[in-house]
Amino acid sequence: MSLSTASATHTIREGAFGNGTHLSCRACGAKTELGPFYACMECFGPLEVGYEFPTITREQIEAGPKNIWRYQPLLPVPTDVASFPNTEPGYTRLIDAGNLARELGLRKLWVKDDSGNPTHSFKDRVVASALSATRELGMKVFACPSTGNLANAVAAAAARAGIRSVVFIPKDLERPKIITTAVYGGTLVAVDGNYDDVNKLASEIAGEEDGWAFVNVNVRPYYSEGSKTLAFEIAEQLGWRIPQQVVIPVASGSQLTKIDKGFTELGKLGLVDATDYKIYGAQATGCSPVAQAFRDGHDVVKPVKPDTIAKSLAIGNPADGPYVLDVARRTGGVIEDVSDEEVIEGIQLLARTEGIFTETAGGVTIATLKKLIATGQIDPDAETVIINSGDGLKTLDAVADRVGPKVTIPASYDAFVKAGLQ
Repeated sequence: MSLSTASATHTIREGAFGNGTHLSCRACGAKTELGPFYACMECFGPLEVGYEFPTITREQIEAGPKNIWRYQPLLPVPTDVASFPNTEPGYTRLIDAGNLARELGLRKLWVKDDSGNPTHSFKDRVVASALSATRELGMKVFACPSTGNLANAVAAAAARAGIRSVVFIPKDLERPKIITTAVYGGTLVAVDGNYDDVNKLASEIAGEEDGWAFVNVNVRPYYSEGSKTLAFEIAEQLGWRIPQQVVIPVASGSQLTKIDKGFTELGKLGLVDATDYKIYGAQATGCSPVAQAFRDGHDVVKPVKPDTIAKSLAIGNPADGPYVLDVARRTGGVIEDVSDEEVIEGIQLLARTEGIFTETAGGVTIATLKKLIATGQIDPDAETVIINSGDGLKTLDAVADRVGPKVTIPASYDAFVKAGLQ
């Protein structure tokens, strides 16, 4: 099986990956040239982008566009990336969640609300970065295996860029996520199996089909860098400082590890004070292999068969699982899990206190935060940020039988009074 799917005749232009200089193996440290490679030729470990950053100032970043391209010097994208058609994601709200903080007993809590992205999830960030790499590598098909949010983002970005998209999903995906992928007109393929089955199929296709860019498979090193922009925005929106605690939902684990990488890079560049912070991971009990490994003190994550309403987190064999464990342990954080019932309660709690309707992944994060406080695993006096990764309109079924009209009355004032609604 080939590790490359770019056309052999395509020439990568100078500066195609910005200040990115090489790919580095996260397992053994071996380096290779930038290109359509995603596995180390020495040990088959995962590759990530390495950089040589020039001097970068806060003022330079603040003068940029109100989207992720303000951080172009810190991403593997060319200086002219914003000139190509893309969905321009990022720079979403950081909300002062005082009501929720008071209810939970926290001194200071913020919600980074990524439901405000173009397709209403954080996946628009990583897809924009992957799309740039796809274009620079000369690939012709933009594709992915997905639990839903990524499917939406890939289909929308491909439509905007005028490139063919092919998206693979488990056949039992939530109906809203199927509709909000198919509407963009690309090819949507339902697979009889869970996400891990879909991902395996995508990996096989990526190894055999020339010119297919599977965003989270063979262009994953560039794709995953898009998650760093969450860290960049949080720090900038807090006045160029890093929060003391961050709670992040865990599916593949890439978002969590790249937020950590983003904070680290900001510190090394002198854009923020290099202060200590703790990172916490949140999983649903029905698919919690990383949380279980953390509790057991293991360095290896044992795959599981997902069984949870939080389908966007239902990855039973998370690619970045071991690295999530490393980050949590190094920073002094924890990986915890919560039941489906707690997930539903978390969705309702955030909606009731802050007017934010989150999808099931966000419910996992809220419920995990609540559990961490109750069990004394998180400091209630430390400034905390939680990630809302998607919009609740994508997972309506989770709360459909829990909410609705409190009373039905005739269209008369007397009925209104009789119902005691004054």
